[in-house]
Amino acid sequence: MKVQAIINPISGVGSKRKIPKLIEEMCGENADEVTVAFTEYVGHASILTQEAVQAGAECILAVGGDGTVNEIARAMLHTDAVLGIIPKGSGNGLARELHIPMEVRRALNVIRERHITTIDCCRANDRVFFCTCGVGFDAAVSQKFAHEKRRGSLTYLKSTIEEYLSYHPEQYDLIVDGQLMKEKAFLVACANASQYGNNAYIAPHANIQDGEMDITILSPFLPIDIAPLAIQLFSRRIDRNSKIKTLKAKQVSIIRHKPGIMHLDGEPVMADSRIDVSVIPHVLKVYTPTEISLRREVRYLFDEVTHFFDRRLPYIFR
Repeated sequence: MKVQAIINPISGVGSKRKIPKLIEEMCGENADEVTVAFTEYVGHASILTQEAVQAGAECILAVGGDGTVNEIARAMLHTDAVLGIIPKGSGNGLARELHIPMEVRRALNVIRERHITTIDCCRANDRVFFCTCGVGFDAAVSQKFAHEKRRGSLTYLKSTIEEYLSYHPEQYDLIVDGQLMKEKAFLVACANASQYGNNAYIAPHANIQDGEMDITILSPFLPIDIAPLAIQLFSRRIDRNSKIKTLKAKQVSIIRHKPGIMHLDGEPVMADSRIDVSVIPHVLKVYTPTEISLRREVRYLFDEVTHFFDRRLPYIFR
């Protein structure tokens, strides 16, 4: 098997030395050739991926956060190459959705098992995403968060609170599988996967393999509603909130009064006043755990909690 590893060098300590060595150890005699490349600028990961696919790479390992993983995955659509994810970001939305461990060695063990899942992606106008896209409040927060010098959950919470104090809901026309809806909403999220990242479940019942997206519409709400919404977002029960509407669709058009920001897997981009979103089913092969048992789920949750405190406690007490 010909393996290409693409590493974002700013994705953490050990990215340039330790991780390449672990990848070579993981591949062992199962790989005819292991090549390691480091990204140098935004968009470079896609170029490296295209070159690797053309050179016959059968497995492409993405080492980095959501931005790096998405750049690589977009360049692999409709190919026979298989994506392996070694999550090293702050959100890690796609990795978490696919139950890929956050710890490097355990993520490599998933790749070693060579169990393949074929997943959907979505397209918003001419842009591809894998987990979520949205307009409204979450897009505004993503834009604010993108300009923060420090990443992580606490910074994201700070950006969310600051944005809420000045944000005003917008009026949207939604064409959902041909049916027109008019909504005044705080946000409209189109979810191929169930979460944004960091285990924030905006669409708890979304399935990344079912050929449909889940549309979550959050109606205007009062400050008293914030705590219940936040708890339900992270406990996978936000669809039970009276301020939430959820729909399933293969296609949706979001029409607003003027162009503005939308986010794609947490990355803010400018978009037209009309955004056409559609599902592209079964287009990407990914290495995933062979099974998700209750025992593995409990261990996964424990690892998530440990990972959170390992990364955030020093920041909390600074």
